[in-house]
Amino acid sequence: MMYTPDEYLGKTVRINDTFALYEGDDRNYYACIISDETACCSQGIEFVLESDYSYLNDYLELDSEFTVVGIFDTYYEGQYMYAQLIDAELK
Repeated sequence: MMYTPDEYLGKTVRINDTFALYEGDDRNYYACIISDETACCSQGIEFVLESDYSYLNDYLELDSEFTVVGIFDTYYEGQYMYAQLIDAELK
């Protein structure tokens, strides 16, 4: 998905792994960290929930295992493209 993102745009994706948070200057980034077989090259994918959530009240504990389902999308911040799941739901 990260090498050929256009092939996945608009498709529903389900991921089960570890919850992570990056606190940015302008906003928080919520992600699912996906571990590879050898645990050497983990990759994260950001998700944006479909509803209005409050981090302290509604999100999971950091590093907890969870499942997220959302629609694969990309966006740019500056010159860099990022992948995310939009309209996501925690399962």
